[in-house]
Amino acid sequence: MLENRVSNFEFAEAFKARTKAFALRAIKLSQSLPARPEAQVVGKQLLRSATSAAANYRAACRARSAAEFAAKIGVALEEADESLFWLEILEEAGIVAANRLIDLKKEADELTAILAKVRKSATIKK
Repeated sequence: MLENRVSNFEFAEAFKARTKAFALRAIKLSQSLPARPEAQVVGKQLLRSATSAAANYRAACRARSAAEFAAKIGVALEEADESLFWLEILEEAGIVAANRLIDLKKEADELTAILAKVRKSATIKK
C-alpha cells in the first residue's frame, strides 16, 4: 500500500505544475474575452487570482517554517476559490458560454478542495 503513495516532494512538484497550468489556462481565457469593460474587469480579476494561487503555492513550498507554510497555503486556497468565483461571474453574466468554462471551473474547484485539505493537514501538524 505504501508504494502507491506519492512522496511529499513528488506531490509538491506535480501540484506546482498543476497550479501553473491552471494559471496559464486562465491567461488564455482572459486573452479571448471581449473588449467590453465588464469582461475586461472580470478577466483581470481572474488573472490576478489564478496566477496568485499558483505563485502562493510555489512560495509555500519554499516556506521556512510550518506557520509560514500554513499561511501561504491559506492564501493559495483563498485565491483558488476566488478564481472559481470569477469563472462563475463570467458564466452567469453571459460573458462566456457555460460549456467553455466547464473544465476550468472543475479544475478551480478541485484545486480549492486539495488546498483546503493541505491547509487542514498543515494546521493539525503545527
